[in-house]
Amino acid sequence: MKTVQWGMIGCGDVTEVKSGPAFSRVPDSRLLAVMCRTAGRAEDYATRHGIPKWHTEARKLIHDPEINAVYIATPPDSHAIYTVMAAQAGKAVYVEKPMARNSRECEEMISICKRNNVPLFVAYYRRRMPKFLKVQQLLQDGVIGEVRTVSVHLHWPPRPEDFNRSGLPWRVVPEIAGAGYFMDLASHQLDLLDYLIGPIAEALGQTANHAGWYPAEDAVVAHYRFENGVLGSGSWCFTVAGASKLDRTEIIGSRGTIVYSTFDDSPLQMINDKGIQEFSTPRPTHVQQPLIHSVVADLLGKEKCPSTGISAARTSTVMEMILKKSVQV
Repeated sequence: MKTVQWGMIGCGDVTEVKSGPAFSRVPDSRLLAVMCRTAGRAEDYATRHGIPKWHTEARKLIHDPEINAVYIATPPDSHAIYTVMAAQAGKAVYVEKPMARNSRECEEMISICKRNNVPLFVAYYRRRMPKFLKVQQLLQDGVIGEVRTVSVHLHWPPRPEDFNRSGLPWRVVPEIAGAGYFMDLASHQLDLLDYLIGPIAEALGQTANHAGWYPAEDAVVAHYRFENGVLGSGSWCFTVAGASKLDRTEIIGSRGTIVYSTFDDSPLQMINDKGIQEFSTPRPTHVQQPLIHSVVADLLGKEKCPSTGISAARTSTVMEMILKKSVQV
C-alpha cells in the first residue's frame, strides 16, 4: 500500500469539519468515496467536499477495488455490522467512537479483523491532540511526582433536542447508542485516562434518570482502579443549570496536580506549591487530523497508531462496568 484510499460510510455532522476533510489533507491519503442511504445527501456531501464518488449502499463502497480503507462514521448500532463487512473484504477499518454499543460487539469487531488480517482503529482522537500530548509530557517528566488519584467531572445543561419527544437524538436512545450521553462523552474522558495513566482494572457506578426526558440515564457517578493501583472517581450529569456547567479532570500527584478540560480549549494547568502554571496549545482545525495522520502512517508501516480496537474495547468494558449493563447474547 503506497496511498491510503478511503471510503467513508456516513456523512453526518462529525464528518463535516472534525474528520472528513482531514483524510485528504494527510500525506499519502485520499478520501475517494462517501456513502449515505439518502442519495441527495451523499451527492451533496461529495460535491461540497470534492469527493470523486458517492454511493447509497455500503457494500458497493466497501467492494470498490480502488478503496483500501473504510471510515465508519455512523451511530454505534451499525459499527459492528460495517466492520464485519469491511474486514471480510480485506479493508482496513477506522471506526467512530464509542467503538460499539457493548463489549460483546467490540470483541466481535476485533475477532473479525484479526481473522481477516486487517487493522482496526478507533477515533479516540484526543490521544493525538496537542493539548493532551502536553499532559502526557508533563506526566512523563514527573512534574507532579507519582500519580495518586484522578477525578473527572462533566456537568452539562440539556440541549434543545433533548425535549423533542417525537424525535430524540440518537445519542440518548440506548438501542442505538448503547446508553446515553455518558457513553458518547465519558468515553473520550475514560479512553484518555487509559492512555495517560494506564488501563482501568475495576470500575463500579450508579446511574439515575432524574429528568425523565429520554430513556437513557442522565446522571452517573463512578469509582475505578487502574491496573497500576491509582484510584479514580467521576461524576457526569446532563441536566444541570447553565451556571453549573463543568468540564474538569484532575490528575493529582505527590508533588502537584494537572487540571484540564476535555471538551473546550481552555489552557491546561499545572498546580504545585509554587502556584499555577498554564499551558495553551493549538487546536487543529480538523480535530481528528493528527490521529488520522497516525492511522495512515501505521497503514504505511511508518509508526504505530495509539488508538486501536484493543485499546478502545477496554474503554467500552469500563463503561459497561460503570453502567452495570448485562450483555445480551
